[in-house]
Amino acid sequence: MASSRLDRRGVLRLGGASAIGLLASPAILRAQDGPLVLGHLTPRTGFLGPLGDYAVMGIEMAAEQINANGGILGRQVELLMEDSVNPQTASTKADRMIQRDNVAAIIGEISSASALTIGQTVERNQTLFFNTGANSDALRGEDCKRHMFHVETQNVMYVNAEGQHFLNEGMVDGKRWYILTADYAFGHDLLAAARAFLDRNNGEIAGEDLVPTDATDFSAFMLKIREAEPDLVALNLAGTQITSFFKQYGEFGLDFPVGGFGFDTASAWAAGAQNFRGTWPNVWNHLLDIPASREFAASFTEKYGKPPENQAWGDYMALYIVKQAFEEAGGTDSAAVIEYLESSDAKFDLLKDRPGYFYPENHQLLQDIYAITALPPDEVENEWDIFTASGALLAEDQPLEDLLKDAVGGSCSFSA
Repeated sequence: MASSRLDRRGVLRLGGASAIGLLASPAILRAQDGPLVLGHLTPRTGFLGPLGDYAVMGIEMAAEQINANGGILGRQVELLMEDSVNPQTASTKADRMIQRDNVAAIIGEISSASALTIGQTVERNQTLFFNTGANSDALRGEDCKRHMFHVETQNVMYVNAEGQHFLNEGMVDGKRWYILTADYAFGHDLLAAARAFLDRNNGEIAGEDLVPTDATDFSAFMLKIREAEPDLVALNLAGTQITSFFKQYGEFGLDFPVGGFGFDTASAWAAGAQNFRGTWPNVWNHLLDIPASREFAASFTEKYGKPPENQAWGDYMALYIVKQAFEEAGGTDSAAVIEYLESSDAKFDLLKDRPGYFYPENHQLLQDIYAITALPPDEVENEWDIFTASGALLAEDQPLEDLLKDAVGGSCSFSA
């Protein structure tokens, strides 16, 4: 494990020239036995397309670093990358990657519905799938699969982490929330978890609506929010929906506090400093004051001309997790890799305050979660640093398992 951590950070520090030197090492060249082919599926079109673009940038950067440092198991990594498009297409492409291209594992996805079909496909083929962006609790519950591991956090983790922030700010007990929810699995899970959280903490629902994923006009919802006069507007929206909401919220002149439980920093950047508002949970952001995190953000910014979004971090980390798992298991055999990932030895440097590890009962990567809060527009100095970043929302001595309390989505049995 220590060697993996040193490899990545060493490459970040040494840069490309030194890495090229490693490629020329005869010992490493002799150890290669053809490329190690990995599949990467993520949406490149539709409302999740902008996040998919970051996912591609993140995993491509990780592959370049890993290959420059000797690859995985002495083999160069070859990424087979495709647009997952929709659940049916995602399943078809996953099956083709396994049957025709003999990939050692599949990484990626953001849509929970597509992650479900990929999970079903890899389970039939006993091939590993590392989910980097789908949050649905059901994927870790009644729809869990033994060959599916989740680098991305599940919905209830965001609710429990961000809920603690709202509790500390006095915005739950006796308060009324208006909740807008994207009408698909991701949103449904967040809504169920938010309802449970409010019930546990004496909060009330002032109003709630399900929003079609292709909705762009929020006028009707703005009128309902204005009439309800909530203490907090909680959004369980996704992708470009959040950007559209922010812009229209300002146009309607509404000033009720805004927050929510599912968020990507791409939405904040797309909204811009004038429109972005509220406090949101975040699995990772480029402003974390952690040395390794700053190194990753600096290298990504140098390569792509902009800081990494949290989806870029997810796909970047997933490939390093695969590298560590294959090397610690001594190969790509799925059963051996699963045994390692479920063991107490499998701890991963996630560029965060503390290492992460997979919860063996549902294969969720337990990890710290942070919050970002919008800066007043007159305090913003550039188009990327438009928010402040908190420290880890859980206390240092609080177990990460607390983030899984009252998860919805049923129980995981790994039976199917």
